[in-house]
Amino acid sequence: MPIETIAPGRICLFGEHQDFLNLWVIASAIDLHIHIKGEKIKGKKLLIHLPDVNEEEIIDLEKEIRYSKPRDYLKAGVKVLLERGYEIDFAVECTVRGDLPINAGVSSSSALVVGWIKFLLTHLGVDLPPDELARIAHRAEVLEFNEPGGMMDHFTSSIGNTILVDCMPPFSYQSLPVNLEGFVLGDTLERKETLEVLKRSHEEAEEGIKRLKELYPPFDLRTTPLKEVEHHLKQLPADLADKVYVNIINRDIFLEARAMLERGIIEEPRIGELLTKHHKMLRILGVSTPKLDILCEASLDAGALGAKLVGSGGGGCMIAYAPGREKEVAKAIEEAGGQPYIVRIENGCYSKISPNL
Repeated sequence: MPIETIAPGRICLFGEHQDFLNLWVIASAIDLHIHIKGEKIKGKKLLIHLPDVNEEEIIDLEKEIRYSKPRDYLKAGVKVLLERGYEIDFAVECTVRGDLPINAGVSSSSALVVGWIKFLLTHLGVDLPPDELARIAHRAEVLEFNEPGGMMDHFTSSIGNTILVDCMPPFSYQSLPVNLEGFVLGDTLERKETLEVLKRSHEEAEEGIKRLKELYPPFDLRTTPLKEVEHHLKQLPADLADKVYVNIINRDIFLEARAMLERGIIEEPRIGELLTKHHKMLRILGVSTPKLDILCEASLDAGALGAKLVGSGGGGCMIAYAPGREKEVAKAIEEAGGQPYIVRIENGCYSKISPNL
């Protein structure tokens, strides 16, 4: 029986670059996806066609799973499932395609891993709760390769819609009672080094927090007000002080947005202002680029209420919040040299019987 699994990408609205600091994020699944279509065949191999990147992969289930490249996510998904006791005793031929930008800040790799694991579990007749699917995908993509990254991407792709994720281990989430509309994604068409950007941002933030705690031991990034440590920040080297300051401001931006969205309130102008302020802080953090800034400014000039980069930065995508002005903003992004996508908030990963392969 042919099966198709669909996993959405995501945008992070608030809390960018804060998941690895054990803070919180608000993120939404979007209607750009990874599609995996396939069915069981004879044998003991998983044959995977990847036409978007002109590759094919074969995973022999009669042999030990050995990684043959960095971030060998498809093999990692199989390995993690086997380690959890699932018996993958069948062969599959499938095709993986996507309509979301790759390596551009919208979680293409996490959507791939979430979708792949869901696809295999569907063939096993297993339907896990979305949060459990997310945790397995996080292990396969992040923990298996000892890489930086929280569970925002995996929770959002698995669960869908708009969610709040508490990134303090063991991680938890809550769905938010809002229906946000009016987003335009803009791809700079500049690819980025996600892991390098995340690693540098993490290390710089951690060093600044460590030095601040030496001066003021009670400091807690989750709770300490800015006014309580402003004097101590002045005693740090300027670059480290900036990193801590930005993270405190971004935390407070998140907290204001959370207070609104948890109550189901959508104050469109204020949400836009907070998104734009978040981008300005990320620019100070050093993760924006001239092209990202240009697309954000073009969006605002065309009537967007707010705009910010999404993902790790250093290239990739931005998002504009432009309810009622989506077409005008999409045109402005295109004229500024980007690739626009008018996107809607989407449900989480699911599988279905697919008559056409």
